[in-house]
Amino acid sequence: MTTATPKPAAPSQILSGIKVLDLTRVLAGPWCTQALADMGAEVYKIERPGVGDEMRHSPPFIKDPEGRPTRDTPSYISVNRGKRSLTLDFTKPTGRQILLDLAARCDVFAENFKVGDLQRHGLDYESIRAINPGIVYCSITGYGQDGPLASWPGYDPVLQAVSGIMSTCGVPEGRPGAGPMRSMVPLVDVMTGMVSTASILAALFHRQRTGEGQHLDVALLDVAVAATTHLGQNYLSTGRVPSRAGNGSLLFAPSNCYRCADGLLLIQIGNDAQWARLCKALDREAWLSEPRYQSNAARMQQVGELDREIEAVTSTLRRGDLARALGEAGVPCGPVNSIAEAFDHEQVKHRGLRAEVPHAVHGALPVIRSPFRFSGTPVALRAPPPLGADTEAVLADELGLSTERIAALRCEGVV
Repeated sequence: MTTATPKPAAPSQILSGIKVLDLTRVLAGPWCTQALADMGAEVYKIERPGVGDEMRHSPPFIKDPEGRPTRDTPSYISVNRGKRSLTLDFTKPTGRQILLDLAARCDVFAENFKVGDLQRHGLDYESIRAINPGIVYCSITGYGQDGPLASWPGYDPVLQAVSGIMSTCGVPEGRPGAGPMRSMVPLVDVMTGMVSTASILAALFHRQRTGEGQHLDVALLDVAVAATTHLGQNYLSTGRVPSRAGNGSLLFAPSNCYRCADGLLLIQIGNDAQWARLCKALDREAWLSEPRYQSNAARMQQVGELDREIEAVTSTLRRGDLARALGEAGVPCGPVNSIAEAFDHEQVKHRGLRAEVPHAVHGALPVIRSPFRFSGTPVALRAPPPLGADTEAVLADELGLSTERIAALRCEGVV
């Protein structure tokens, strides 16, 4: 018997009173709806009876405090904080009607099904708008709602490749291991979640002023291409295709990962003033009068030799000591941390980016803190829900269904 997750209890939160019907799965959509939940929205996550979100089945499965295995996964936990889980089979007529009844009472409808899938069930934007004209309906897909590839599935690595992002990452040609490289962090998914969040908030603001809802078409492709920023704009402006620079930079030098006595340190110089500070901090002020290094353009022409000279110095120094000296001197730098080292970083700890939420099974469950920070309406982190934990409570509270009726729906496989 699962325990229903508590309702949001922070009236000062920025989205208190906003209800979100969440039909998203995997990562980009759930990242968005988790952000809305953190901000105080009541998010009803609709999941398949007995199955749930695909991320519930993505190992590893974490153990409880006594070391016993559970069905909880880090993948699900990472993007489903603070939601209320309802199991509902909307492919059945009764389930579809329940979903429509819920949609009529919600402010936001978020989904990431393939184009046309929900239309087959009468759950597309036009169908929902007919019963709730003010609905903010957010559709998240790989390639958008129209175009020759609109029906294709889209996943983060695929869009890293299609957008050109992947071609800019990895070891440059002519060096060992040369070739394009994807980011293991699902950057396109996370950015799409952020764009979806911003789009929903903007549409809610528009509705507040006009009373009008609208359909939001968020595509991983659009987000990924927009994320190429100066690289994409440089191509549009000059016709030049950016080449891979490894851990270097196409704009500034020096910029690279430099070997220290106990690890790698990334140093990123962005202007001549920072270059001068680096030279002084490394006790190599003679470089400032070296003609080959006197301008950024000159340094870019000698980047290989410059990197070797810098590493000859850094390789004799401890990484932490050098990072502190450079940081205090105003030189942009940072240790190349593992994930474990990142959570042990002094500023990460100061900012509280490893947080804990109370969980019925796991006690104090560690989670990643939301990046949204408001001085007057702080976010509230709450545990992710067990599968279907809130079905009975939400159907009773929102739709007035009796315990007997919900039991009958469960027997029918609807919930």
